[in-house]
Amino acid sequence: MPDAFRIGLLGRGTVGGAFADLVAERADHVANVTGLRPEISGVLRRNEGDFDEIVANSDLIVELMGGLEPARDYVLRAMAAGKHVVTANKQLLAEHGEELWTIAREHGVQLRFEAAVAGVVPVVRVLQESLAGAHVERLHGIVNGTTNFILSRMAETGAEYADALAEAQALGYAEADPTDDVTGKDAAAKMAILARLAFDTPVSLSDVPYEGIEHLTADDLEYARELGLGLKLIGTAERVDGGLSVRVHPAFLYGAHPLASINGPFNAVTIESPAITEITLSGPGAGGPQTASAVLGDVISAMIPPASTPEPSARLKLIADVTSAFYLHVEVADEPGVLAQLAQILGVQGISVKSFVQKGLGTNARLVMVLHPVLESRLSAAVEMIAGLEFVRSRPRAIRVLDEEF
Repeated sequence: MPDAFRIGLLGRGTVGGAFADLVAERADHVANVTGLRPEISGVLRRNEGDFDEIVANSDLIVELMGGLEPARDYVLRAMAAGKHVVTANKQLLAEHGEELWTIAREHGVQLRFEAAVAGVVPVVRVLQESLAGAHVERLHGIVNGTTNFILSRMAETGAEYADALAEAQALGYAEADPTDDVTGKDAAAKMAILARLAFDTPVSLSDVPYEGIEHLTADDLEYARELGLGLKLIGTAERVDGGLSVRVHPAFLYGAHPLASINGPFNAVTIESPAITEITLSGPGAGGPQTASAVLGDVISAMIPPASTPEPSARLKLIADVTSAFYLHVEVADEPGVLAQLAQILGVQGISVKSFVQKGLGTNARLVMVLHPVLESRLSAAVEMIAGLEFVRSRPRAIRVLDEEF
């Protein structure tokens, strides 16, 4: 059996509980990757556990308590005792990051915090590692899932702010007290952390001016739609005249902007640099299992890696014939019975049509349709049969449609 890697857990709320479950579920996989088997060696909460005992019996501390104190004191003491620390506490890092990173360096331990910004989106690791050599010019971020959900619902349904907020609370996307989210404070804390990493400059929450979404109305979203614009709460960190600007405020985006299509409770960050032009990272911004996944990723990074790629722990069957929706474009001569024959072929293969448009007349007619999800082998068979029809003027074009809803 691999040696145990002992994890002391501070806080076992929604995220802490999800993390403990994930450690148990993924222990075999982590052992295969790292050569060490993770286990929760102690838990600290209001009526359980002793901090000093947990630190003494752990190789790494995971802090998921939230808030500034006693989280700050516990993290400092754990690192001073030579323990690596993983935290998801954005307020702690935004207020006391420099102090914490200094202590980590002094004691030769790691302080990892991927889950503190943008949930499961790996923007911290990308900035610290993948783009460590890049000269970053600008970051734009949708880093608060609550406000993004509210604005998305206002745009989609015409709801007023208060109604969209109530829906977000009912679905668990907003806290009972959503003040930090809707005022922009939560996003400002996250942008302070990202700016510190991207621009190598100390940035605290007090350095970030922020504006929220409470004053926005359904009319704002309606007018924006008429102008081809979308409204998002955007965090920005950018070089300006030899200095650094970090801010959070609502902003309109044209449809071509990479953040314009980020809707619902999702987060996304664009990173701009001459070396890379622009990249966008996106994914779920909150939730117990998602945050727990990011925390476990940090734990694995702090563990001893193997010398080479490990032996596969699973041998999954590779699947070639998968289900997808399709766009189908057929050029035909407009004759009686054309639609009936196409419908018959699609029906034989069990394919149904979601939407349909006919363009042109006579010998230059075009039939364009979106098909409901079907096995690729069935679509391929239908295309072959349609291509053999006398009135079809060129081989039909089929393009996959990604129509998943998240």
